[in-house]
Amino acid sequence: MNRQLWLLAVCQGLFLTNNVTFIAINGLVGLSLAPQGWMATLPVMGYVVGGALSTGLVAQTQLRYGRKRSFQLGLAVALVSALLCAYAAINKDFWLLCLATVVAGYYNANANLYRFAAAELAEPAWREKAVSVVMAGGLIGAVLGPNLATQTRALTDVPFAGAYGALAVVALLALGLLSLIDFPAPVAKVAGAGGRPLAVIMRQPAFMVAAAAGALGYGVMNLLMAATPIAMQRCGLPFGDAAFVLEWHVIGMFAPGFFTGHLIKRFGTLTIMGVGVVLNALCIAVALTGVDLHQFLGALFLLGVGWNFLFTGSTTLSLQTYTPEEKDRAQGALNFFVFAVLAVSSLASGVLVTTGGWFLLNLGSLLPVALTGAALIWLARQQRC
Repeated sequence: MNRQLWLLAVCQGLFLTNNVTFIAINGLVGLSLAPQGWMATLPVMGYVVGGALSTGLVAQTQLRYGRKRSFQLGLAVALVSALLCAYAAINKDFWLLCLATVVAGYYNANANLYRFAAAELAEPAWREKAVSVVMAGGLIGAVLGPNLATQTRALTDVPFAGAYGALAVVALLALGLLSLIDFPAPVAKVAGAGGRPLAVIMRQPAFMVAAAAGALGYGVMNLLMAATPIAMQRCGLPFGDAAFVLEWHVIGMFAPGFFTGHLIKRFGTLTIMGVGVVLNALCIAVALTGVDLHQFLGALFLLGVGWNFLFTGSTTLSLQTYTPEEKDRAQGALNFFVFAVLAVSSLASGVLVTTGGWFLLNLGSLLPVALTGAALIWLARQQRC
C-alpha cells in the first residue's frame, strides 16, 4: 500500500458521492418533472447510457493521454454536468435534466476505471488488495452522498437543486486530489506487439464470466437501488428514511473492501463471487417479506455486500485475461457490458416499481441472479477440465 493508492481511494469515494447522490435524488426529481410516472428513472438511465456511449471514447483518451489527464477530463465533465442538472431542475426542464445526466455519463465511464488503475499502483502480488482497498474508498460516498442529498435538499426554493450544486464542489475537490497522484507511464507501443484482437480476448471463458458477473451483479444492484427511494416514498416513508437506507446500502457495498482482497487470496475468486450470488438471493428474500423500514434496510445492506463480492471478484478475475498492451480495449469492453446492463436495469427499475410495485421488481431480479450463479458454476467446471 502507498500514498498514491490512498489518494485514489479518496477519489473513488468522491466518485461514489456523485453516484449515490444521483441515485437518491434523480428518480425523485424525475418523478416530479416527468410527463408520465414510468419515466421517473429516465435521468438515472441517462447517467448509465451516457457511460455506455462514452466507453469507447474514454478508452481512446486513456490510451492517448494516459490515466491522469483522462481522469481529469472526466472530472471537468462532472463539474459542468452537475451545474447543468441544477439549471434543469430550477427551470423544471425534464428533458434537459436527462441530457445533463447523459453528459455526466462520461465521468461515470472514466471513474469506473479507478479500480483498474489501482492494480497498476501496487506490486503484482498486492493487486487484489489494491483493487479492494480503492473500492473501499466508496465508504466516503456511503456517508457523504445520502447526507449531502438530505442537507442540501432545501438549500434553494427548488428541491434538490442545491444538491446538484454541491456535486460541482465535490468534482472540484476530486480534481485537486487527482493532481497529486502520479500514475505509471503508459506502456510504450512496440511495432507488432499491440496484443490480441478484442474478439480473441473476449472468447476466453474467464473474460466471459468476469464480464457477465460484473454486469449482471451491477445490474441487479442498480435495479433495486434506483427503485428504493421511489418505492419507499410510495409506501409512505419519508426521504430521510430513504437516505438512511441508501447510506447503509453503500456501506455494505464498500466496507467489505478492507477485507475482500484477503478473502479472494485465501478462498479463491470464484468462491467469493459465489457468496455474492447467495447474498443477492438473500436480499430478494428479505425484500419479499414486507415494506417496513427494517426490511428495506436489511435487503439493501445484503445487496450492497453481495455486489462488493461479485464486482471485486469479477475485476480480479478479469486481470488475468489481458496483457498491459491490451488493457485499454479489454477494460473498455468490460465497462461497456456493465453500462449496457445498467441502462436496461435503470429503465426497468422505474417501469416496474411504478407499475408492478416493489414485490414484482424483486421477483424479476431472481433471473439475473440465477444466470450469474450458472455462469460461475460453468467456469468452475471449465477450470477443472
